[in-house]
Amino acid sequence: MCKLRNTWVIMKRELQSYFESPVAYVFLVVFLVLTGFLTFSWTQFFERQVADLEPFFFWLPIVFLLLVPAATMGLWAEERRTGTIELLLTMPITAWQAIVGKFLASWLFLALCLVLTFPMVITVNYLGSPDNGVIFTAYVGSWLMAGAYLAISCVTSALTRSQVVSFIISVMVCLFLILAGYPPVINVLEQFASSRLADFVTSFSVMTHFEGFQKGVLDSRDIIFFLSMIGFSLFTTSVILRTHRAG
Repeated sequence: MCKLRNTWVIMKRELQSYFESPVAYVFLVVFLVLTGFLTFSWTQFFERQVADLEPFFFWLPIVFLLLVPAATMGLWAEERRTGTIELLLTMPITAWQAIVGKFLASWLFLALCLVLTFPMVITVNYLGSPDNGVIFTAYVGSWLMAGAYLAISCVTSALTRSQVVSFIISVMVCLFLILAGYPPVINVLEQFASSRLADFVTSFSVMTHFEGFQKGVLDSRDIIFFLSMIGFSLFTTSVILRTHRAG
């Protein structure tokens, strides 16, 4: 019970810190404006004459690719730069509690970003009769995908004191996880390597596992993939922080 309370305290403190600075509000505005533009203007939503959110979910992995690392690059890098990480790690809490608390705070913030896109759902329901079950499932997949990006950003942020370096590394890793599932990349792999290797690389792509959610399918394999990526990344972060504490 004490462990849960410590995690809750850290999560609450971290979540409050988002809204005590302009960072959260700038991120929210940029996210909503960018997704709105890409959904309704860039993809010529009204010319399609189809009332669904397919364009929104198509662009969301790219939007998250840039904005999630940007919003979370200082999660641990700033703590290391200012030296407050030593104070945090000497408090009567475990490194795992601090990691989970910070992660959950950021994940809840990303959930808020997704919730605030509800006007899009209202718009497509006003214009037609979309399958809201598919939309809900796609939102669930989007939140899991955001958690995977976030967990990777936790690892890169713990590795360095520089927020810029953390941002660049996390973008590169997340970009690989996106490109690994695109047909052109798969075709190149099949030309220069075996189909088994191509399938292996594709299995690590967030796009491969996000497609099912976009179609309204809640496949346990896709859910396990994202949760496993989150768990492994947070475990890696804990190893890095323990090494830092030991050093």
